[in-house]
Amino acid sequence: MKLTLKKGSIESAPKSYVRIAFTEQSRGTRRFVKENGVETLSLGVGKFSELNRRKFITVCRSVIQAAKVNKVRKIAIQFDHTPELFRHFNKSEAEEIPQLVAENFEMADYEFTAHKTKPKDGFDTVEEVLLYGDPSTALIQAGEKGQTIGKAVNACRTLANTPGGDITPTTLAKAAKDAVKGLPVKVTILGEKEMRKLGMGALLGVAKGSSEAPTFTILEYKGKGKGAPVVLAGKGVTFDSGGLNLKPSNGIYEMHMDMSGAAAVIHAVALAARLKLPQSVVGLIPSVENMPGNSAYRPGDILKSLSGKTIEVLNTDAEGRLILADALTYAKRFKPAVVVDVATLTGAAITALGLHASAVLTRDDALAKQIEESGEASGDYVWRLPLWDEYEDGVKGTFADIANAAASGAGRGGGTIEGGMFLWQFAKELECPWAHLDIAPRMTATQGDELAKGAAGAPVRLLLRFIETWTSDVQVRKLGHPMS
Repeated sequence: MKLTLKKGSIESAPKSYVRIAFTEQSRGTRRFVKENGVETLSLGVGKFSELNRRKFITVCRSVIQAAKVNKVRKIAIQFDHTPELFRHFNKSEAEEIPQLVAENFEMADYEFTAHKTKPKDGFDTVEEVLLYGDPSTALIQAGEKGQTIGKAVNACRTLANTPGGDITPTTLAKAAKDAVKGLPVKVTILGEKEMRKLGMGALLGVAKGSSEAPTFTILEYKGKGKGAPVVLAGKGVTFDSGGLNLKPSNGIYEMHMDMSGAAAVIHAVALAARLKLPQSVVGLIPSVENMPGNSAYRPGDILKSLSGKTIEVLNTDAEGRLILADALTYAKRFKPAVVVDVATLTGAAITALGLHASAVLTRDDALAKQIEESGEASGDYVWRLPLWDEYEDGVKGTFADIANAAASGAGRGGGTIEGGMFLWQFAKELECPWAHLDIAPRMTATQGDELAKGAAGAPVRLLLRFIETWTSDVQVRKLGHPMS
């Protein structure tokens, strides 16, 4: 998509561009009018007085979706003719409008078509957008940044959408390397031999059931700022059959997307480097296939993790937390300022929150607050769940230090908290704050997102915002750790 911020009035737009107008009719109302050779597409966005940042993001996407439905390839918009749209934006937010517009236009224009036959007239996409107003250099730069972010989110979506037969731990590692090609990011890929030497028994245990070799990819971006790096760890299960605790047919279809956390971390690190952020960032990508092969790990097996702690396997379908356990321990060697792991960890998160917010779990109130604010500002929304001491007994093992799932008869409630508490057993050894993001609810786009079906690309935007704001203020106020 070519997006241009132009000085002047939409009245000067070429007639080949369809003009977009906003009305206070109910959201979703669309009217296409042609008068004197000029086409105008009117979109209802609801009452202007009720339009906040969240709704504005959706409005931006609806512009592109409406254009695509009407097979419009070129549009012109003049937001400053409708100042009521921004009534609830403060000054700093108003300066971000071109960024929000650009990134959400890019996201709405995306569709995963890699395996579709191209129609004679091409796929329905918007090719050019003219944004009229009085753009300053700063606003133009904000628009360019927004497009860069939107393209990164879409690259994450493409990676997550790729069929499991095409993405294995080996090809995921290659995808990570390709994503940062030409950027100042050091890439290290550990194979099975290196992981065995290190003692990554939890990750290697999960990998035993597949003929595909596991990988552990490290992405290191060194910004020009001072201070320890932000470390991000992303779950990279390239296909999750559930292992010997095989998933039912209605729960296995989208499990090629069980590496969505890894995809988000890869492209968040790439974004940090591409935008030349001062904050150093490290991305850790533990990757396996979870399959029920002849050598698969079994319920009742005991795995020795990189930390030295032993893990009793009660459910082979609780595998993401196992590979992340070794990643969290590995993170210690970078002496991080903060660690955030990202995973499509539990279906229980969907039960708890529905499909519009990821879960965040941490023992650090200040870190939770910043992640929540980063989510609100970026559009990757989150909601905090507790990680209290009262939940810790639920992950104690009978024959090992820790159990990877609740014991039989312990009930099914609080599955997301249980997963977070398992990870906390390893994160508590970090000498820095830690948070866990369970992005299962946001793995795919849902109704009302105004996005194409498939991967949603969460939480790339949140992670970027978090890295940016960590640099500017969190280190100054020094987060407390841990919360008692």
